[in-house]
Amino acid sequence: MSRTVVRGALVALTVACAALAGCQTVHRVFGNKQTRKPVTAESLYKDAHKRLLAYDYNGAVKEYEALTARFPFTNEARQARIDLIYAYYRKGEEESAIDAADTFIRENPTHPRVDYAWYIKGMVDFERNPNALERLFHADLTKRPPTNAKKSFDAFRTVVEQYPKSIYAHDARQRMIYLRNRLADYDVHVAKYYMRRGAYIGAAQRANHAIEEYDGAPAVQQALEIMTNAYQKVGLNERADLSEKVLVANRASFSPPETRVASNGSSRHWWHIW
Repeated sequence: MSRTVVRGALVALTVACAALAGCQTVHRVFGNKQTRKPVTAESLYKDAHKRLLAYDYNGAVKEYEALTARFPFTNEARQARIDLIYAYYRKGEEESAIDAADTFIRENPTHPRVDYAWYIKGMVDFERNPNALERLFHADLTKRPPTNAKKSFDAFRTVVEQYPKSIYAHDARQRMIYLRNRLADYDVHVAKYYMRRGAYIGAAQRANHAIEEYDGAPAVQQALEIMTNAYQKVGLNERADLSEKVLVANRASFSPPETRVASNGSSRHWWHIW
């Protein structure tokens, strides 16, 4: 048999094998398509929620995002948007968590779980950590502009004021106490800086802001002392005397910071608003 004939036979055999393999591949894929379960909003949500419970936040985010993209108007998608807030939060995507919470609040202002969106917003800013240099040198965070603390405080205040029966209201209130003290400390730090610079009116105004906004914080005592001193420096003796009287009258209420005694002798929370 000539070489040409042998070569032709080998080529034909190779083509036949490739065609057979191709047919088998197509058949296998086609078979999978026939037996694959249809993707629904419910199935996507179940898969995403299963991943969330298993702490697979990356996988959960992908599933939830796919669900909201493919079935945006379903009940499952609405629930997925709530779960996404938490998944982003636990994944460490802080801005995505806040954006998701803001979107949910804007689009579902009367939803029964909108309090949760506000609470997670507060938690994200509450847990923002100091940067590496601040941790390394043990920086005094009371001297850092408390932008995130103020945002967190406002979000928690929304929970407490607008949703007082929320299961998150008590925890939000406790975190507000911590943030109140942190914010008051910063105002006092700024007021002290003004005093050192001789800007006595500015010092008195900043101290007064701490007193009015964060009543009950331990730093309020220092704020009253600064106000008294600042008014004395500029010759406003009547205001200085008034500040001193308030300081003396309320000295006992500065500790403990979490509670104060009402006129009837009962103990009440600082943020007890009803």
